[in-house]
Amino acid sequence: MRHRKRYRKLNRTPSHRRAMLANMATSLIYEERIQTTEAKAKELRPFVEKLITKAKPSGEETNVHRRRLVARVIRDKKAAKKLFDEIGPRYAERPGGYTRIIKLGRRLGDNAPTALIELVRESV
Repeated sequence: MRHRKRYRKLNRTPSHRRAMLANMATSLIYEERIQTTEAKAKELRPFVEKLITKAKPSGEETNVHRRRLVARVIRDKKAAKKLFDEIGPRYAERPGGYTRIIKLGRRLGDNAPTALIELVRESV
């Protein structure tokens, strides 16, 4: 039983897992849609949604602290800029649920279940 087991390990060390999720989040921010395995997509969803929530506009004009929190994870400055300038304001009125996972079937090489994870376009 996997009661109270919080995350999927994805058969990686913690540092490799963090780096992989950060790289996948950067790709998702750039492309707004990526294809990956189902387990990785399910693990990436809360990771990216927390970043988008930090990038949403708040009462202050610019929030340096939030930008630095995101910069800890997203090392690419262009991706962080896009997150704060385009993606965050797009979801200003949306209370969550910024991503969608679409199951695609199984991969030919190893029969792994694949999925498409994308940023939702329409607003509430």
